[in-house]
Amino acid sequence: MVTMDTCYTCAQERLFDRLPIRERIAHDDHWRVAHATGTSLEAWLILMPRRHVTTIAELSDAEAGLLGTWQVRLSRALHAVTGCEKTYVVQFAEAPGFAHVHFHVVPRSPDHPYDRRGPAIFSYLGCPPDKQVSPRRMDLLGAQLRSSLGPH
Repeated sequence: MVTMDTCYTCAQERLFDRLPIRERIAHDDHWRVAHATGTSLEAWLILMPRRHVTTIAELSDAEAGLLGTWQVRLSRALHAVTGCEKTYVVQFAEAPGFAHVHFHVVPRSPDHPYDRRGPAIFSYLGCPPDKQVSPRRMDLLGAQLRSSLGPH
């Protein structure tokens, strides 16, 4: 069972002030946005509560009230920065060590291969290190997205 003490997301949150831009692209009192790691797809974002939550039903009213706003703001910023045609928003929180609720906000470009659309988008995760978006590139995209998001 993942607890706040063993949760990857909570461990990152405890380091908040020292995180690189890719781990804190945007935030408020309730939510933090990071670039996904281990993916070959640029600008794959993760939206996560800043406190330990393992089910959507556990979200506070304040967190729930901001969730849709964050998803729309991130989708607009992804469109502005990447030119994506759509964004996918997905939440499972089932991978070992990642039970902390988090939402994948994934850009889908107009020329995205048909065989990697929809749920197949997850084939971009867990790729070999030499195929992953580099930390430097994630930071650059993070800065562009932050700028596009503007003040909240």
